[in-house]
Formats: sequence, structure tokens, C-alpha cells
Amino acid sequence: MAYLFVKKMLKTKQTYDVTLFQTPMFGQVKGYEQVYRLTMAASMHDEVLSTIYRMFNVADLRPKDYKARYVSTGDIVLIDEGVHGQTYYKLCSEGWKKINRLHIR
Repeated sequence: MAYLFVKKMLKTKQTYDVTLFQTPMFGQVKGYEQVYRLTMAASMHDEVLSTIYRMFNVADLRPKDYKARYVSTGDIVLIDEGVHGQTYYKLCSEGWKKINRLHIR
């Protein structure tokens, strides 16, 4: 616990493996598919989520090989920290919410 507190205080950047999941069409609740994966440096999950939202919703910032739609409500981001675990976030109307897991059906 103290380790996480010190890490947040220092705001050191670490590398995260990030995966974006979307349904084939906006508004669907089933059928999530991996649409993009990247590695990014950030100090906290909030910074990763903010960057992902901005990156995939501003045309000039989107990677050239990104073929999916804009990030919107219902989309899911997986932040993988290797031995430190995985965390899933779903974009809700109130912002990013931590969820337990992703059901791909």
C-alpha cells in the first residue's frame, strides 16, 4: 500500500500495455472485440484513460493503422501492468468506471 502511495506522490512514468475493445456497432452490449493495442508511458491509470480518449477521438492524433470508430460510451480499455495485474475500465456517461472483467460473447 505504501508503495502505491509513494509512486503516486512521485508521479513517475511507467509503461502500460493498453488494449481497446469495442463492439462492432455503437450501442451494442455484446460482442466486444479487440480493436487496438499499444504501449504507453503514463504516471497513473487516469492519465492513460485521458490519453486514450483524446488519441482516438481527435482525427489528427489517431494512429494511421487504427481502423475502428471513435471511442464512445460502452467501450472498454484494458490496462495491463504485467505482474502487477490487469484493470478494465468501461466508458460510461459519467466517465471511465472500473469494471471487474470483460465478457467477450
